[in-house]
Amino acid sequence: MKVNIGSELINPVTGEKGVVRVAPNAENGQLLVADLFVQPGGAVAGEHLHPSLEEAFTVLRGKVGMRLNNQEIIAPLNERIVIPIGVIHDWWNAGDEVAHVQVEVKPGERFLEMISNLFGFAQDGKTDKKGMPNLLQLILFGKAFEDVIVFVKPPRWVFNFMYSLLAPVTLVLGYRGSYQKYLERLSSQKPTTVAKV
Repeated sequence: MKVNIGSELINPVTGEKGVVRVAPNAENGQLLVADLFVQPGGAVAGEHLHPSLEEAFTVLRGKVGMRLNNQEIIAPLNERIVIPIGVIHDWWNAGDEVAHVQVEVKPGERFLEMISNLFGFAQDGKTDKKGMPNLLQLILFGKAFEDVIVFVKPPRWVFNFMYSLLAPVTLVLGYRGSYQKYLERLSSQKPTTVAKV
């Protein structure tokens, strides 16, 4: 998936706006770097882990709460926090101003595909108030991107059981794990050197 510097990913439900600063490619080891702007009250869609990628956060402005393996902290300003592969985490804007966080993800290409879909669902009004798609969509999305993200709820054994029961129905109803239209929204954005904040 090709993405341009300055491309924006916006989730109107969770209050997140990401701006690509470094696009993943073979030369940089698939590193993705983005500026993330989170509105007051904004938060990631749900507590999760990444089974195959490392994520790092540096809060540049604002107050960001984080939960790492059930321990809550307020992330210190300008201090890089690394989330290793497999660590359960969650985060949210804990202040009353827009938080600015630099996010690094490696490898980042599949992460971009996942985020493009999740944010696309929200843009199209297909999520709940926390930014999660309905159960039928979540079943296929969760399976399509299980190498990138695993949500804590529902527990994995419950998720796998629901998938085995509901996947055939979801496909008949027209659901997919990933949608080309969401990938194209991101990859069709024109390259810029300075993105709007």
